[in-house]
Amino acid sequence: MITQEQFDYELKHIISNAIREDVGDGDHSSLACIPENAKGKAKLLVKDKGVIGGVNFAKKVFAYVDKNLKIDVRIEDGSEVTFGDIVMFVEGSSQSILKAERTVLNAMQRMSAIATKTKVFVDLLKGTNTKILDTRKTTPGIRVLEKWAVKLGGGENHRFALYDMIMLKDNHIDFAGGITKAIEMTKEYLNETGKNLDIMVEARNLFEVEEILKNDGIYRILLDNFDYEDTRKAVKMIGNKCLTESSGNINEATVRHYAECGVNYISCGALTHSVHNMDLSLKAVN
Repeated sequence: MITQEQFDYELKHIISNAIREDVGDGDHSSLACIPENAKGKAKLLVKDKGVIGGVNFAKKVFAYVDKNLKIDVRIEDGSEVTFGDIVMFVEGSSQSILKAERTVLNAMQRMSAIATKTKVFVDLLKGTNTKILDTRKTTPGIRVLEKWAVKLGGGENHRFALYDMIMLKDNHIDFAGGITKAIEMTKEYLNETGKNLDIMVEARNLFEVEEILKNDGIYRILLDNFDYEDTRKAVKMIGNKCLTESSGNINEATVRHYAECGVNYISCGALTHSVHNMDLSLKAVN
């Protein structure tokens, strides 16, 4: 994953771009009817059930809009919530609260949905040695939020982007002219550039697993769209030579079965690309 410095950099860009997009040259609804010096208080209300995510991101948004806003957090990131819970209060300039409202809610609703779905998969894997991973199947521009939400739900992050791990998938292998050639070229590239990146290789069948294992220095083998029987065979073939990961349309009904085949990781794009936002609202407190 990326460094804390890169993580913070991504967050700053997300916040500044979101406020630019939403506010433009001014929140004219608020400017039109709320005095500049008006003070107010609002509560962030849960109207759903699941795992809350984005509390600390919301604090960053409020601070970006107005550093004088006071935040009183009642429920922390990663906590289970239900209808009627109050996550936080925000107090200060009424105009500032309204300016930050939509960015806070949009982010928290999506992050909470992802954290909630991830927690379902984590619970299904209890008692096994398998970890659930996210993928790069994220919403463009807010990947860092969605991967943060996966962590809040108890999952783990795969590579962040194209630059922090070598992942030789089927298209790389086919374009390069085969598995061994792709691996050899990759090692040459890493040697020439001085980059220290793990190498992960996708296998489409047991024959490809066998060929990958003829090459040293592989960090993880991705078993893509294997059935249970072939997954068990692949895990036995690989042994302790490298880590294993299952992927390919794995859902709540099948994830436990794949874990019981002995893989180290299961990656699931649905954690981030197929969720329903948690219902949250920001309501003025009189």
